[in-house]
Amino acid sequence: MKLTGTLLWYWAICRREAWLMAHEITPDEDDPYLELGRFLSERAYPRSKRRELSLPGMKLDLLETDEGEVVAAEVKKSSRFVEAARLQLLFYLKRLEEYGVRARGELRVPRERRRFSVELDEEGRARLQAAIEGLQELLQEHLPPPPERIPWCRRCAYRDFCWGDLLEPDPEP
Repeated sequence: MKLTGTLLWYWAICRREAWLMAHEITPDEDDPYLELGRFLSERAYPRSKRRELSLPGMKLDLLETDEGEVVAAEVKKSSRFVEAARLQLLFYLKRLEEYGVRARGELRVPRERRRFSVELDEEGRARLQAAIEGLQELLQEHLPPPPERIPWCRRCAYRDFCWGDLLEPDPEP
């Protein structure tokens, strides 16, 4: 299975979701949170000269230059999972480096008007390597991990897949 930055992001939040996605079990594509993410990706930073960049294993939201320096940016709808987003962007920075492009990373949260700098330094490389090893170990499993309730579940496009049969009907009046 190919590792992607998106899988690393999911792995950092919910191992089950990462496994399902990697095994091509599709989430609810009409989920409003997925639609919001797509909308933000398309509409955020309209003045940027360079938009999305797709390379094997990555789909980077923005690639632009700032005073001669290459900036790889990921756009997120909130800073709630900033550490997972850092892993995703570290992966993209490493992939760009493999293509001979030295870039600095930036996480952007337009709704909060926040930016976070991400550097592929020694600490970042170590964190990325540990995450890649963890993800690879997870993907070798034949079955997904059991569902585990976390705050992310109520906004997850897989929530019906994980919890649909466990939901109790409303009590009768």
